Amino acid sequence: MVQNNNKRIAFITGATSGIGEATAKILSDSCNLIICGRRENKLRTLKKDLEDKTNVMYLCFDVRDKLEINKVFKSLPNEWKNIDILINNAGNAHGLDYIDQGNIEDWESMIDINVKGLLFISKEIIKLMCKKKSGHIINVGSIAGKEVYQKGNIYCASKFAVDAISQGMRLDLVDKNIKVSQINPGLVNTGFSLVRFKNNKEKAEKVYEGMKPLKAIDVAECINFILNRPDNVNISELTLLPKAQASSSLVIRKS
Repeated sequence: MVQNNNKRIAFITGATSGIGEATAKILSDSCNLIICGRRENKLRTLKKDLEDKTNVMYLCFDVRDKLEINKVFKSLPNEWKNIDILINNAGNAHGLDYIDQGNIEDWESMIDINVKGLLFISKEIIKLMCKKKSGHIINVGSIAGKEVYQKGNIYCASKFAVDAISQGMRLDLVDKNIKVSQINPGLVNTGFSLVRFKNNKEKAEKVYEGMKPLKAIDVAECINFILNRPDNVNISELTLLPKAQASSSLVIRKS
């Protein structure tokens, strides 16, 4: 139950691991939290870990399922509808193949989660923010949404779409007193590569071999910084890279 404690309510997708989980932990100091994901056991554990610091509600659903999302928002208790912050973090990469060898199911999964899922969630929360005439949306993009790299084709396309959507949101919502920001991380050592390589641990570990990647907390701290600027300040975009990475494809590795 949300108490009258003047805390903002933050809605975080993909909160069961990586950047989403780290963001939930860091925002628990200042916000009431709605944490979302597909793994209920992970959501329960995170809620338990954080509820001594703040009010936490969890919602278990798949961002790809618009009917399920519609149901979730219809049943959202009134005291949780006053959402101030949306962190669109849910996203995945599936496969790393040349375009002629790509798996259509992988393509669909990336487009459904990274693009359509972001839109489905945003649509519902923007309606609530427009009613209260305030809010802050942060979309988690990627350096891959700025620069295409070999075999990145559809993943990059999905993140280029996030970039365009973020820009479009900012234009369309500026007169509604809603801030729109985007954060674009480079290499971050989370479960991202393990998912991309379908649980092939050897391939996943090779992505970060010979260099020091970002950690999820690095990105979460930047998200927290963006959210805590003065009301008249909007950091529209922030790109975050590890020191050894200069672009999406140029990484200096020690042998």
